Amino acid sequence: MAFDAIAVLGCRLGEHGRLLGTARRRVEHAARVFRDGEAKVVIASGGKVWSGVSEADAFGAALIELGVPADSVLRERRSLTTRGNARYVAELVRERGFEKLGVVTSDWHMSRALAAFARFGIAAEACPAVTLDVSLRGRSYRYASERVRGIGDWVSARWFERGSR
Repeated sequence: MAFDAIAVLGCRLGEHGRLLGTARRRVEHAARVFRDGEAKVVIASGGKVWSGVSEADAFGAALIELGVPADSVLRERRSLTTRGNARYVAELVRERGFEKLGVVTSDWHMSRALAAFARFGIAAEACPAVTLDVSLRGRSYRYASERVRGIGDWVSARWFERGSR
């Protein structure tokens, strides 16, 4: 078994908690990793609420529909950011004594996600969900957005959460 657990990171949901393209790809990839015997547990991470449904609850329900047993799905409902995903998943990992964690998120988001987990002392491994080909404009937007959010993560770590780990 490659991982004690994998954490699938939340993202925008559609109406009534419907999984949109990016969310669907992440969840399908996490379910595939689980079904292939590469993880014992899947942690659905995300506390943002879209149309009355949290990311963790929508992801958890979809994982079960895709064949992951309900007792193998944990939900982390407190995080609102990538940094929060890392912080609260790290708590779950430590509480349960998991040693090896994989992170499922979009390939373009992976670098920042792994850096966030490292800040909380978790040497997670990448399990990227491949993104569909997008235009140059779309790739440029993602690149710039990840850089700006990365700066926000750094500022948050340095100034707003000193000593809170």
